[in-house]
Amino acid sequence: MNRIKKLKDNIVLKLKRVKEDKLISKYIKENKIFVAYIIINILNSTLLRAVTMKSLPNILLPKPLIADLAVVIILGSFGFLFKKNRNQVIYLSVLTFVFTFLCTANSIYYTYYTSFASFSMLSLTQFIAPVGDAVVENVLQIKDLVYLIPLISFYIFIFFNKKEYKEKYSIKRKRKDNFTKSISTGAILVLLFCITLSPLEISRFIKQWNKEYVVQRFGIYVYQLNDGVTSLQPKINSMFGYDKASKEVKEYLEKKKKQVEYSKENEYTNIFKGKNVLVIHAESLQSFLFDTKFNGQEVTPNFKRLAEEGLYFSNYYSQVSVGTSSDAELTFNTSLMPTKSGTAFVSYSDRKYISTPNKLKELGYYTFSMHGNTADYWNRRVMHENFGYDKFYSKVDYNVTKDNSIGLGISDKDFFDQSINYLEKISKEHEKFYGLLITLTNHTPFSETDKYGEFDVTLKEKVINENGQEEEKVYPYMEGTKLGNYFKSVHYADEAMGEFMDKLDEKGLLENTVVVIYGDHDARLSKSDYERLYNYDKENDDVYDEDDPNYVNFDSYKYELNRKVPFIIWTKDKKYNKEIPYVMGMYDAMPTLGNMLGFKNDYALGHDIFNIKDDNIVVFPNGNWVTNKVYYNAQKGEYLTLIDEAIDANYIEEKTKYTDELLDVSNNIIVFDIIKKEMEQNKE
Repeated sequence: MNRIKKLKDNIVLKLKRVKEDKLISKYIKENKIFVAYIIINILNSTLLRAVTMKSLPNILLPKPLIADLAVVIILGSFGFLFKKNRNQVIYLSVLTFVFTFLCTANSIYYTYYTSFASFSMLSLTQFIAPVGDAVVENVLQIKDLVYLIPLISFYIFIFFNKKEYKEKYSIKRKRKDNFTKSISTGAILVLLFCITLSPLEISRFIKQWNKEYVVQRFGIYVYQLNDGVTSLQPKINSMFGYDKASKEVKEYLEKKKKQVEYSKENEYTNIFKGKNVLVIHAESLQSFLFDTKFNGQEVTPNFKRLAEEGLYFSNYYSQVSVGTSSDAELTFNTSLMPTKSGTAFVSYSDRKYISTPNKLKELGYYTFSMHGNTADYWNRRVMHENFGYDKFYSKVDYNVTKDNSIGLGISDKDFFDQSINYLEKISKEHEKFYGLLITLTNHTPFSETDKYGEFDVTLKEKVINENGQEEEKVYPYMEGTKLGNYFKSVHYADEAMGEFMDKLDEKGLLENTVVVIYGDHDARLSKSDYERLYNYDKENDDVYDEDDPNYVNFDSYKYELNRKVPFIIWTKDKKYNKEIPYVMGMYDAMPTLGNMLGFKNDYALGHDIFNIKDDNIVVFPNGNWVTNKVYYNAQKGEYLTLIDEAIDANYIEEKTKYTDELLDVSNNIIVFDIIKKEMEQNKE
């Protein structure tokens, strides 16, 4: 007790001395540029949280402020070791530029992915260039330039304080004293921050799955430093820790088999065994479109018809991460989740995967894929061979001209037209085939509206004019908006799909064929783009105010649930036409189709939806999850109840634990190449 009292007295005494000697004000006066450097970079990190996470509690949380402050002070303190003030200022200027760049890049990235950027994305920059227009038009916004204001202010401040950095440090001791004071302050902040951390915060910081949560609790600068280390881990981890990872994977999969009656047959077992399969990877196709009309005209009449005539999984969610379309292919074909760092198609293309094409090849199928883009985009040339496609028809196999291109490449209508010839040849040369066709036109930024054909997204009403006569009044509604352009784009894609199905039928290619359609991910439009759709004030050509009785609160939960994509299994005989309402993820597609086609994948993380039904859970790469009862937001630690009954706290805890475990297992399977190594061990 005496020691604690003595320590307390010493702290109080030192604080009194600081106050009496005015040490803080003296320090600020002598180091104005260093203090300005701290203020500017903390201001930008706070602005980032305000722009991205927006809610006031997230902005005012003390933890990220302390963490960012510690990083800024510690890194900046090394500037005092320079002999010349001028060099210190240059050092601080460079640091400020780097911090500003990080804030700006993360702000832009968050708009598109609702997450924060990773160093592992550097390996993907070659795939970002072709969609540069999309980034500029749909992602880069005025708010993303706000971080430049503090940066420019800092440089102006330096200019008007030239005297301070033109002088040399005459006293070596003074430089060391300032360095010691600054880095000690940073160390104290680190210590203060660490002792406030909970086990959950430490766990999520280490795993880095939930990037928004990490930034929310640790600040952007600590997150980025940790991400740099995490991005190097795949190369290190693949060399160490295999035994532990392999054991965890085995235990998880064994437990899964027992819990879900893995080998159980159901009414859909082998119903399509031996049939041809055509899979349509529909770019940016969302489910809500099936129920969207403008002036009585449906946005997607053909897709909707196919859904009504086949098995339509109406609660199907995409589970993509930074790899977008490539992640969709991975999860759909292997029942594994996207990797924690980078993307599997680029960072882990040399791993062994058990895929749907590979399993069907074992059953005597000829397998192929078709895409009008370059073969190396998303490293598909390598990964499609890895997945077991016998042939990849890419851009070089199509006649692509300026006239038949829309957006990133060949239009969907021309792509389907030219693919028919290949499909006819394949059907004649092979008894059974499995093919994937990846569409392209309906890709952000949805800007080439002159090529989409006529589709009216205005609002038309019959009104009585002042002369008592009926006339049609037109309101702009969605015309000229990003979402309006998306509707036009997807209507074009729908027309292309309808024409393709008609031509397949004409050529007799639908007689023994199952057509599978899935949307790869949502349109990547922000929540604000939907405000006008649901809250259009036609009288003022604006959106309703939030206090208006007609206002629809399209909040973050509704936005997330609205991102559902369609999954359709269709046959010409329409024998199986039923809506399947169970909550389902993209990783459930392979086990569900496998049961119908006659194969199983022991490493699948998803389930045959007809076995698990209402008990299913969809896990997202950021740690969020959804069941038939709850949508859980891991960043906020909050959830939306989807049924009219109370949710037990144990239910949330159990599902969250399951989510963390599944994400770790999936990542371990890919990073440690467990499938390949297990197969090699079984052969011995």
